[in-house]
Amino acid sequence: MTQQVPQVPPTETALNGVRNFRDVGGLPTTDGRRTAFGRLYRSGHLAHATAEDAAFLSGLGLHTVFDFRNSADHQLDGYDIELAGVRNVSIPLSDPADGAEFWRLVRDGNIEQLRSILAGGKGTERMLHMYRATIVDRTAEHSRVLHALAEDSVPALMHCAAGKDRAGLSIAVSLLAVGVEREAIEADYLKSNDPHRRYKVKRTDMSATGMSPEVMELLNPLFGAQSSYLAAAFTAIDETWGSTDRYLSEGLGVSAATRERLRERLLDQG
Repeated sequence: MTQQVPQVPPTETALNGVRNFRDVGGLPTTDGRRTAFGRLYRSGHLAHATAEDAAFLSGLGLHTVFDFRNSADHQLDGYDIELAGVRNVSIPLSDPADGAEFWRLVRDGNIEQLRSILAGGKGTERMLHMYRATIVDRTAEHSRVLHALAEDSVPALMHCAAGKDRAGLSIAVSLLAVGVEREAIEADYLKSNDPHRRYKVKRTDMSATGMSPEVMELLNPLFGAQSSYLAAAFTAIDETWGSTDRYLSEGLGVSAATRERLRERLLDQG
């Protein structure tokens, strides 16, 4: 008997000028359901999207694009392209002044400077702190995202610069709200490490010296997705609120009725 090959969602497409794009459909929930395809997407920024990328994105029927970058990101990469009929919502999830000197050294620093800020686990610890802080300190922003999704924003695309950290956490929060299993959220999150999705590191010195194996190893904690990062976010939820349900209801002010609307919009109803 011929084995049937599972159908790949048509939206699983590698775009030319947009990194890390994917449909967050097909993920299992704790009650045996799955997220629907064509409702929620994630990616890196849209500033460098080609005409072909724009045509593809326009064909998705998007209602809203959530941009979690800040003004410093916009200065570095530019603003998103305009998609006709699509609402663009800017919700910065990081302060452009926070770590400005740190990111300047990441971009411009020599090997000694990079060692001083990244070696010995410093890069990893910075990322762990960022994930914890984004959960604990950005409750108003995540509440706004969930209420928007429940009201009128689906289909939606969420992105930051690389589509890994700020967008990754917002996607994770959205998936938690509809009951997706944490293991499935992690599996989707780690797809950002796929070679065709991974953010391209940009430094002032793009020579063999400026992009040496040691430099790339030092930078890897900043530009790679690691299970420990997402685990730090989940631990912050558990330690601060005691459970996902309390995080959603008390931390984000999401009612049972709003969660039900989210399920109606994001889960497969079949």
